[in-house]
Amino acid sequence: MSFNHQKIDAKWQQRWESEKVFEAADNSSKPKQYLLVEFPYPSGAGLHVGHPRSYTAIDVIARKRRMEGYNVLFPMGWDAFGLPAEAYAIKTGIHPAITTKQNIETFRRQLKSIGFSFDWSREVDTTDPKYYRWTQWMFNQFFKAGLAYKAKAMINWCPKDKIGLANEEVVGGACERCGTPVEKKEKEQWLIAITKYADRLLADLDTVDYLPKIKKQQQDWIGKSEGAEIEFGLVGIPGQDDGKHKVKVFTTRPDTIDGTTFVVISPETAKTWIDVGWQASSEVRAYVDSALAREDMDRTAEGKEKTGVDTGIKAINPFNQEQIAVWVADYVLGHYGTGAIMAVPQHDDRDREFATSFGLPIVDRPLIAFDDAVLKVGGVKTTKYKLRDWVFSRQRYWGEPIPLVHCEKDGWVAVPDDQLPVELPNVEKYEPTDNGESPLSTIESFVNTTCPTCGGPAKRETDTMPNWAGSSWYFLRYADPHNSQEFASKSALESWMPVDLYNGGMEHTTLHLLYSRFWHKFLFDQGLVPTSEPYLRRHSHGLIMSEDGTKMSKSKGNVVNPDEVVAEFGADCFRAYLLFMGPFEEPVPWSKQGLTGIHRFLDKLDRLSEKLPTSSTADDQHTHALHQLVERVSQAIENFKFNTAIADLMKFLNSAHSGLSISDWSILLRLVNPFAPHLTNEIAERLGLLEGQTCLESLSWPIARQEFLVKTESTIVIQINGKLRANLVAPTSTAEETLVATAKQLPEVAKYLTGEIKRTVVVPGKLINFVI
Repeated sequence: MSFNHQKIDAKWQQRWESEKVFEAADNSSKPKQYLLVEFPYPSGAGLHVGHPRSYTAIDVIARKRRMEGYNVLFPMGWDAFGLPAEAYAIKTGIHPAITTKQNIETFRRQLKSIGFSFDWSREVDTTDPKYYRWTQWMFNQFFKAGLAYKAKAMINWCPKDKIGLANEEVVGGACERCGTPVEKKEKEQWLIAITKYADRLLADLDTVDYLPKIKKQQQDWIGKSEGAEIEFGLVGIPGQDDGKHKVKVFTTRPDTIDGTTFVVISPETAKTWIDVGWQASSEVRAYVDSALAREDMDRTAEGKEKTGVDTGIKAINPFNQEQIAVWVADYVLGHYGTGAIMAVPQHDDRDREFATSFGLPIVDRPLIAFDDAVLKVGGVKTTKYKLRDWVFSRQRYWGEPIPLVHCEKDGWVAVPDDQLPVELPNVEKYEPTDNGESPLSTIESFVNTTCPTCGGPAKRETDTMPNWAGSSWYFLRYADPHNSQEFASKSALESWMPVDLYNGGMEHTTLHLLYSRFWHKFLFDQGLVPTSEPYLRRHSHGLIMSEDGTKMSKSKGNVVNPDEVVAEFGADCFRAYLLFMGPFEEPVPWSKQGLTGIHRFLDKLDRLSEKLPTSSTADDQHTHALHQLVERVSQAIENFKFNTAIADLMKFLNSAHSGLSISDWSILLRLVNPFAPHLTNEIAERLGLLEGQTCLESLSWPIARQEFLVKTESTIVIQINGKLRANLVAPTSTAEETLVATAKQLPEVAKYLTGEIKRTVVVPGKLINFVI
């Protein structure tokens, strides 16, 4: 490159920071824009090139918004509790607090080196007691409202690590960290009653602007189904008296009940029957154990081969009294509906696939009216959800302590507000216990306390919160991060909420999005936040894959470190390439070769700027094209078409060999600035275009002049009998008769007009077709 990117990058990053260019104002007359990216987990590996794709895109929008006159909040922080840090501590003996601090410093340095316009004055860290004091306080509000409760629940248990795992920590039925197959284990856990908000979480999706695929993920996870519960009698149960037992099914199609040819129970239901005395066959028992070891998403995945076992039991169809087989199959989930279904293969694709696989009957019988069918079989109309209450306990060290104590007299009692935070004790060992309890349970000085209600002896809850806790409300803390009296003041929340645009990965648009929406709605119901929904708009980005198209992974050794790219090519080249490499919502492979195209573009921008214009005016052709460029780039940024915006900038620069005026340069540099802020600021300063301001970001976003947006020429396709023969460029004001006459005289057209022209088809400004 002809410019020293390392020197320029450092210069402008230092100026932005010293001048506090990107700090949002709490009291401003400007309209607000709250732009949010998912805050990262600061791992020891640091950033790889996939992380900054989202940050760069929203940074482009943030920079444009500031130039458009908005007071922009664009913050960053750290989602730093979680199992990886604890596992690393167990392995190395280094306290998670130490490694987390080191990792945060690395991430912060890397992000600053790329030139993101984050407001670092609002940085938050979920492991900071000043932060998780409010996470604990909010949990207590759930508890006081009756939405946090303790009950037995099935957890994913890793027998090697001796720890309970969240669903997201189980991959392919195995522990994500050590690869050991997980087991299902029943344990008392704290749960939060998210199911009470199921209908609102569904209905309010109509009030927000989310990508359709994101809304669908939310809807599918909640899984609302309206139908009926119907009982089928059971006969032929080994070890049990016939005729005394029934299985209840849930169906959304009671009108198809006459076509039911078998019943399927879930492995969970089968396990319950076995536990109360059903003498199931060894084949059934083995199948049940195998199915229960797999996660729900794996069991119900589309395209998965259907598996199941005949129980030997018969069910009696209450509509027609026919005896039909009862199977156990993993595609039926114990926590959805009743854990059993009536299978109607004639009217259900999944049931038909199962019936075909195992040679079960498929019959075609007429439908019955919904209400008539329910009435005839004594069913009950009901609504069911796939959504389960949120399991909120983790039996591990590195998380927020749950702020409750248990007293023999008063039961569970919330720790008073003035005693928060309940700080995580500083311990030397983090190993899980043999009995599956939290490592905190072995620390007597932490466990033993007094009851806040009666003053008697009590014991602290030793489970910690899931990593979802701190991330469910962090966007609220950004509004008022240094407030020690409340999690955020009413005025700050009213100023900034809701978030105008939130971007993150598709892997977080189900659970994280659902949990944070629920958490926010609860706070709204408590009168603590001003809006029912936290995010007006949610967008997502595609992954950056390795050069061979596989997912980047440290274990595969195919991760690209952004430090190396920035050192070699500069922050601007890296930023622009992240957005140029393909459609923002699609996965794209990394290519070092692709960086060279951006390299040449920036180099050309710099070299062309050194050819100082001799006049304050430019030719009309360039000015016309430049204002059309303003319109295209502005619209492309708003529509997340960043790659097309950069392509348009490249195309314009290729045509602008000379003739750009000083005012044209001012417009061009402001258009390029969100993508390449360091170099554009350097050039603007060199050309004297900062207009007395600190940087380009303090200037206004260019607005296209309408007189230059009027199309003056059109390219018209000339066809003969529908076959392309030529293109004709002509002023848009040219009369139709003149265009037709001119087209006939074109050499490449005239040679084919040998016969009679029967008809001439004209599409104004687009096409002329001679039919001969």
